[in-house]
Amino acid sequence: MTRQYREIAFRDELLADGSVRRAYADGRNEWRHRAPGPVVTWRDDRGRSGVDEQLGGRIIKRRIDPDTVLYGRDIGYGRTTWTDGTMTVNQTSLGGRAGLIIAGIGAAGLLPAIVDPPLALTSEEEEALRQQQAQQASSGGGDTGGGSGDTSSDDDWVDANDGADGDFG
Repeated sequence: MTRQYREIAFRDELLADGSVRRAYADGRNEWRHRAPGPVVTWRDDRGRSGVDEQLGGRIIKRRIDPDTVLYGRDIGYGRTTWTDGTMTVNQTSLGGRAGLIIAGIGAAGLLPAIVDPPLALTSEEEEALRQQQAQQASSGGGDTGGGSGDTSSDDDWVDANDGADGDFG
């Protein structure tokens, strides 16, 4: 059974240095920087920092320093479910805006189903997903890139076949 999620919208703003300021509707702000590979480093205005990694299979691993791990699942249309019970909604991306419009006109049934992220993964499971991600990236699949909305254009994350826009969190 799918759990209930607390929705938190966010908007990304591309900064002059190529990084992104992510402003969440709950008042938090994050500053995000693309790292090599499918990785984004971040810090927030509450003193936390960490790394988001696209593992493959639409799974995201969020490491919060020093030792907390959350998993997320990109479920399309700018929505990501997280193991902490939140669903982030990207209001910056085209897919996220489309999802808001669909839900706003009362047609939420047209959106892809909400799918829970894994509660935990072993290091072997994570590595298998990394390999899957690497294969998709090398074959030009839609789940490529390394950005979590860290640019104002998520074109390298778009998979036009399923409404996902790769907001990566």
